[in-house]
Amino acid sequence: MYAQLVETGVSKVASAADMSDEERRFQARIDAGIKIEAKDWMPEAYRKTLIRQISQHAHSEIVGQLPEGNWVTRAPTLERKAILLAKIQDEAGHGLYLYSAAETLGVERDDLLAALHAGQAKYSSIFNYPTLSWADMGAIGWLVDGAAIINQIPLCRCSYGPYARAMVRVCKEESFHARQGYDIMLRLAAGSPEQKAMAQDALNRWWWPALMMFGPSDAESVNSAQSARWRIKLFSNDELRQRMVDQSVPQAEYLGLTIPDPALRLNAATGHYEFGAIDWSEFHEVLKGNGPCNRERLRTRVQAYEDGRWFRDALVAYADKHGAPA
Repeated sequence: MYAQLVETGVSKVASAADMSDEERRFQARIDAGIKIEAKDWMPEAYRKTLIRQISQHAHSEIVGQLPEGNWVTRAPTLERKAILLAKIQDEAGHGLYLYSAAETLGVERDDLLAALHAGQAKYSSIFNYPTLSWADMGAIGWLVDGAAIINQIPLCRCSYGPYARAMVRVCKEESFHARQGYDIMLRLAAGSPEQKAMAQDALNRWWWPALMMFGPSDAESVNSAQSARWRIKLFSNDELRQRMVDQSVPQAEYLGLTIPDPALRLNAATGHYEFGAIDWSEFHEVLKGNGPCNRERLRTRVQAYEDGRWFRDALVAYADKHGAPA
């Protein structure tokens, strides 16, 4: 069921001559900046592309709780514990917004979750790395959520209305996450030599996976051009990655930390930082399920879902007998 829904088969951008009258009218609305709503006519490939992207985004928010949940009981202060709990709660909410947006396209949430739990659906590769120290909570907030904001702010202007509106709140909350992460790194970098070394170690481990979050160059994707024409994708992976580097390098310098890239340098002519080659073999291995924590993350997610089954069943039973709870 899920595989049939997400398989798009889009290999090239359709020319106007290849479009039906409905498709031309649809494209004209997008070109005019008019949002597409759930009840509007849309090409089947557009619907399937959105289901794949939104569901993978939702899965990433849900699985993304797990690396940080590991540190709730070990946060150094009560304030840090409360902040981390709020952040994890936000991520759960983001997943729910996005599953709801996907459902407007005619897909069942249970089918999406079943695909995730069966290992058929993808989520962001970044969440398959371990969190080894408290500094990782800072690096995730600063780099991972920082990268997410760069990727997601353009989605607030994407062509599909329910997705765009969900992203407005998501981005506001992600901004809080990025600030709390940078604050952790700031405190550690200004602390004892051991604390600063902890912050540098976290930066060393999370820098390259964070840059991989944007995915390989769009030249390697058969779907990117069509997604751009449909305004599902507004910027290329390389453009977004460059924004990430340009934003993060001055922040690292302020912290007194070193970006782990000997090739990094500022190009005075362009005003952009040039950076070293990314090891895409690592990225593809993680996507295949061979990352440091792939199996652990999926196993934990499935167990959490099964542990909550009794509560979901109770809600359904109550609704059947009394109507939906207020």
